Amino acid sequence: MNLKGNPFYLKEDDIQWVDYTLSQMSLEEKIGQLFCPIGYSTDRGYLEHELLRFHIGGLFFRDGMSVEMRDTFAYAQEHSRIPLLIPSNLEAGGDGAAIDGTAFGKPMSVAATGDVKQAYRLGTIACKEAAALGINWAFAPVVDVDLNDHNPITNVRTFGKDPQRVAAFAKEYLRGAKECNVATSVKHFPGDGVDERDQHLLTSVNSLSMEGWDEIFGMVYQEMIEAGTLSVMAGHIAMPAYQEYYEPESAGEIIPATLSKALLQQLLRKKLGFEGLIITDATPMVGFTAAMDRQTAVPLAIENGCDMFLFNKDLAEDYQFMMTGYQKGILSEKRLNDANRRILALKASLGLHEKKKQGTLVPGESALKVLRCDQHLNWAKELADESITLVKDTQGLLPIKATEHRRVLLEILGDFPSNDRVIDKVKSVLEREGFTVIVYVKEDFAAGVDNVSDFRQKYDLVIYLGNVENASNKTTNRLDWYTFWGQGNNVPWFVKEVPVLFISVANPYHLLDVPMIKTYINCYSNNDFVLEAVVEKITGKSEFKGMSPIDPFCGRKELKY
Repeated sequence: MNLKGNPFYLKEDDIQWVDYTLSQMSLEEKIGQLFCPIGYSTDRGYLEHELLRFHIGGLFFRDGMSVEMRDTFAYAQEHSRIPLLIPSNLEAGGDGAAIDGTAFGKPMSVAATGDVKQAYRLGTIACKEAAALGINWAFAPVVDVDLNDHNPITNVRTFGKDPQRVAAFAKEYLRGAKECNVATSVKHFPGDGVDERDQHLLTSVNSLSMEGWDEIFGMVYQEMIEAGTLSVMAGHIAMPAYQEYYEPESAGEIIPATLSKALLQQLLRKKLGFEGLIITDATPMVGFTAAMDRQTAVPLAIENGCDMFLFNKDLAEDYQFMMTGYQKGILSEKRLNDANRRILALKASLGLHEKKKQGTLVPGESALKVLRCDQHLNWAKELADESITLVKDTQGLLPIKATEHRRVLLEILGDFPSNDRVIDKVKSVLEREGFTVIVYVKEDFAAGVDNVSDFRQKYDLVIYLGNVENASNKTTNRLDWYTFWGQGNNVPWFVKEVPVLFISVANPYHLLDVPMIKTYINCYSNNDFVLEAVVEKITGKSEFKGMSPIDPFCGRKELKY
């Protein structure tokens, strides 16, 4: 393990700190450093007695309000002998770290601009705002390649389906993160986006041949490793071609990368030459839990090549599983020490040991002023303007005019917490432009529904808002309808009666389910900047500038018309 080389580039003093710290650690501390649990409460007693007493190496919190998160991280760092890694899912902006951070845009929004500058801005905004809270590790960028339009978890979280674009944009994110002194963890090795299934629900499969994988995912990971990513997140994703090449006896087994010595130690370490830290994806996912009994899987994940263990079914139980696994020889002394050395090296590469001495692991509260600063907001507005993509308008509907399409039936598809915000925002902007907006309300079928004449007398235009967001544990990411047999106004039975416009602010593949709608727009993100911008574009105040990073027609010719 060459700590002076890529990616740690440690100086002699840093290496001495790593080696000395490791030599002074008890077995209990070495076991604890392997864990990066998720915190469910900011209560000080909870932090002290449920998390920190296990000598954890990292601590993850879902985004909360910035002041509370900053104070929580400060407390945790003050009460940890070895400085903590504090990660966050910084995929789309500063709002991944704090609710009051800047919502910049999903990676696919960034890719739709065709300008790598936007990827640098994404990395800068996300990591600069996160660092103000004391976060030092980005679980980003996502370097999955969106090859399967049915995959329910990748789509807008990726930079698209072109691996060259994915690598180019991800490297610019990494450059922005480095300037903020935030480590990156590219994900999800060996690569999501091939299977149509979600690793949250099962062990999904990257079914490419070795040659196919080398050309696509292998190229991306090689470039990210050479660019200096400090860590890689292993997914609960099998890769049979390389698994069976390195371990022929495993033929026919579905082994997630998180438990695969072949994929971690042979493919990632030896073939690709990665020397940084490997962390598992969240281990309560079924892709991990259903692969092996947990008492064996917990220590074996580290023995087979991971260095840190993300999240827990129960931290106390997993800690004991790891300790027992070490005592039984499932986890070797060598792998325990190697994993701890990489964890300490990652911390040293960020200067956490020096910041611990100086009391600067978490900046003062004044640093929070960078959240939603003018520059970040202006950049987010520019991204919205440059990314929104007109996929088709074969009916020549655009631009819409209040003089011709005054009465608008506005319908939102999807069932997410953001629904009210999205529809209220679009309604208010349309009304500001002079439209009369009627928000769809589910019909009482017993009371009767509109016939054709009724519908034409009520509405001049229908606008659908597809707000089907990426979400864990969703088998599909498709459209669901309230009505049936065309009874009611939820399904688009009326496309030949009045003009209909579909705006997707999330999944870019909805045209598959609404081919009868002849005007279709992809926005990739649903933040307020995007919602403002898309109304400007459909009313002709602004041009469409986005270029689709994927095939919105899903390989189907009929969807183009």
